[in-house]
Amino acid sequence: MTSLPAAPRYRLAVRTLCDFTAREGDLDHRFTPAPTAREGIAGHARVAARRGESYQRELPLCGTWEGLALSGRADGYDPVANRLEEIKTYRGDLSRMAANQRALHWAQVRVYGALLCAERGLATVTLALVYLDIASEQETVLTEQATAEELAGYLAGLCRRFLAWAEQEVRHQAGRDDALERLAFPHAAFRSGQRELAESAYKAAATGRCLLAQAPTGIGKTLATLFPLLKAMPRHKIDRVAFLTMKTPGRRLALAALQQLGAQDPAERLPLRVLELVARTKACEHPGRACHGEACPLARGFYDKLPAARQAAVAHGWLDREALREVALAHGVCPYYLGQELARWCDVVVGDVNHYFDASALLHGLAQANGWRLALLVDEAHNLVERARGMYSAELLQRHFSRLQRHSPPAVASPLKRLIRQWQALLRAEPGQGQGGSDAFEADYCLLPGLPEKLIAALQRLVAAITDHLAAHPADADPALQECLFEALAFLRLAETFGEHSLVDLARRGRGDSRLGLRNLVPADFLAARFAAARCVVLFSATLAPPAYHRDLLGLPPDTAWQSVASPFQPEQLEVRLVTDLSTRLADRSASHGRIVAELAGQYAARPGLYLAFFSSFAYLDSVLERFREAHPAIPAWAQQRGMQEAERDAFLARFRLGEQGIGFAVLGGAFGEGIDLPGERLIGAFIATLGLPPFSPFQEALRARLDARFGRGYDYAYRIPGLVKVIQAAGRVIRGPEDHGTLLLLDDRFARRENRALMPDWWRLP
Repeated sequence: MTSLPAAPRYRLAVRTLCDFTAREGDLDHRFTPAPTAREGIAGHARVAARRGESYQRELPLCGTWEGLALSGRADGYDPVANRLEEIKTYRGDLSRMAANQRALHWAQVRVYGALLCAERGLATVTLALVYLDIASEQETVLTEQATAEELAGYLAGLCRRFLAWAEQEVRHQAGRDDALERLAFPHAAFRSGQRELAESAYKAAATGRCLLAQAPTGIGKTLATLFPLLKAMPRHKIDRVAFLTMKTPGRRLALAALQQLGAQDPAERLPLRVLELVARTKACEHPGRACHGEACPLARGFYDKLPAARQAAVAHGWLDREALREVALAHGVCPYYLGQELARWCDVVVGDVNHYFDASALLHGLAQANGWRLALLVDEAHNLVERARGMYSAELLQRHFSRLQRHSPPAVASPLKRLIRQWQALLRAEPGQGQGGSDAFEADYCLLPGLPEKLIAALQRLVAAITDHLAAHPADADPALQECLFEALAFLRLAETFGEHSLVDLARRGRGDSRLGLRNLVPADFLAARFAAARCVVLFSATLAPPAYHRDLLGLPPDTAWQSVASPFQPEQLEVRLVTDLSTRLADRSASHGRIVAELAGQYAARPGLYLAFFSSFAYLDSVLERFREAHPAIPAWAQQRGMQEAERDAFLARFRLGEQGIGFAVLGGAFGEGIDLPGERLIGAFIATLGLPPFSPFQEALRARLDARFGRGYDYAYRIPGLVKVIQAAGRVIRGPEDHGTLLLLDDRFARRENRALMPDWWRLP
C-alpha cells in the first residue's frame, strides 16, 4: 500500500469499500434469525472478555491508497498472538450462512489487516473470523495467515475497483458545489416572509444549529428552506441534505421545488442527485413473491447487476419514484433496494421522517457510518411528536399468540403455553378502569405500574424458541409464526429501554382478545441524540407555537433558535366568528346539534359556496349530518368516512371544484384537516365544532401527569396545545393566497377563553 503526500481526495469507511466491491450474487432477504443489537454488543464483549489482558477492543485503523482515505474500527487485536479479529454473532446453523455474506466478512478483516500492517510495520498477521453462537455461546473461529505484501495487494485490488467511482464522485462533488455557488433563486423576487425564512435557514446551516420556524401557508416554505441549504452545501461542507415529510403530498412539494431549482431541467440540469425514498410495499414489483433470488427475478443476481444499475442511476441524477423504477427495471434489479443503495450516493434525499428518526433509520445509519455532515429539513414538523411516539411504541395482541397455539411447531409449544398462562394471569390481576381513549379498544382498560416482568421473561423464552426453530428449519416460513416473532422482538427491544418516557397499558374487549401496549410519552429521550448527530436541522410548519412544547417533547438542543414569520395575509381576508353560547363537550353534544345546524345553514344562506365542517369524532359528525340533511335537504352535503382509501379521499376533494356548492363534513385531525390545498372559491369557509382536545381517558390522564411532573405543563402539553394545533391547521385550509377571502366559525364557548385565544394566530381578528 502506498501513501501519497497530497491530501486524500476521497474519504470512505472500510465497510463502505467492502460493501461496494465485495458483494456478489443474489439479494436475499428471507428471514434469518439474527441477534438483537444488544445481544450483538453483549456477544462482542463476551468474546473480548475471554481474551488476554493485552487484547485491544474496537481498534481504530486508517490509511490512504492513491488518494483514498480509509478508516474504520477492527473488532479486536491481540498483539501478543498478533491476531486481528472480526467478530460476528449469529443464531442457528452457521453452515447456512450465504457465501456472499461470508465473503464480505473476509473482505473486512483483510482490509483491516492491511491497514494494521501498514500502520505498525508488521510483516505478517493472523486474520480471524470469530462467529459466536448467541444461544450456546460457542465460538467458531476461521483463521488465515497473511503477509503484509499479500494484504496490501488485496487492498490495492479493492481500491482500484473503487477508484474510478471515487474519482467520478470527486468530479461530481466539485461540479455540484460550483453549480450551487452560482445557484440563483428561481423567481424574480421573494414572497413576503420568504426571504426572512430563507435567511434563518441559511444561518442555521452556517452555525450548525437547529431552527424551529413557524411560517404561514402561502409564503413558499419548501423553497424557502431548500434553497438556502443547497447554497450552504459548498460553503459549509454539508455532505447531504434530507428533506423529511409526514405524508406523500409533502414529498411532492419538495420534488416540485427541486424541479424549480433546475434539478430536472433536461436542457441544463443542475448537477444535483435527487432521490425519492418510498415504502417497500409501494415500490415492490412482485408483492406476492419472497425477496430472494429463488423467488423474485429482480433479486436474482442483484449484486452482480448493481454496478451497472448504480452507474446509470447516478448518471440520470433525477430519481423520483418513477425514474428510479425505470432505471431499476432496465437493469433487472429491485427498485426498492436500488433506492436503498443510492441513498449512499445522492446529494438530496426526499422521504418520510422515519428514514432518519426511526430506531433503525437508514439515513441516520448511513450518516453515522460515513461521518456525513447531514442537514435535515422537516416539513409539517408539528406532527413529529406524535409520529415519534409511534416509532418508539409497540404492542402485543393476545389473539395472535392464541392463533399460533393451534399449529405451533413442537419446539415452540411449551414456551408459547407459558406465555399464554402469564398473559391470563396478568388479565386476572389487572381489573379494567374504563375506556382507554381514541387509540385503544373500546373496552376494559388499565395502566400497569411497570413492565410485567414474568410475561416479559416468558416472551423472551418464546422468542428464543422461535428463532432457534427457524434457524434449524429455514423453510418454515409460517406467516403467523413470523408475525408473532416480529411483534415480540419489537416489544422486547423497547422494553430494554423502558423508563419514565413510556408506560405500559392493557386493553381487552372480549375473551381471548386483549392488547398489551408499551407507549412512548416523551420522544425526546430517543430523538435528542438524532438531533445532536445532524449538522443542522430546520423544522418548519404553520403551527409550531409555543416553541417550548416542541423543544421539550422532541429533545431539541438548548441553543435551538425560534422564528415566527409574520403572515402575509390581512385580517380582512378572514372573518373569524366565535359562537360562545354553545358547548361541544361530550355531555352536551346531543343538545348542540340544532344550534350547529342553524349556524351552518345561516352562513351558507348568507354566502353560498363550498365549506368544510369539522367535528371531534365520526359519531358526532354523523349525528349532526343526519340532522342537517333532515332540516336542509336542498344544501349538498357529503362526509368523510372511516378508513377511506386514496381514491375515496380524492373523490371527497373532487367535490370542491369551481362552480360547485355545498358542505363537506370531516373529522378534525384527519385526512382533510391539513395538507390539502383548496384555493380561491374552492373553499370559502370552515366550521370547527370542537377544540380538538384528546378525549379524557386513563391513558390521557397518565400522559398529563407524566408531562406535568417532567415539564410542569401537563394539561397544556397533553390536551390544549395538540388540540388547538389541529384547529389552526384546519382553519388554515380557508385562506391559501393573497386573493382569498373566507369565513371561520369557531363553535364552542371555550374558544373565548384567554388561554385558548393566546394560541391562535396573531393575524386573526378575534371578536
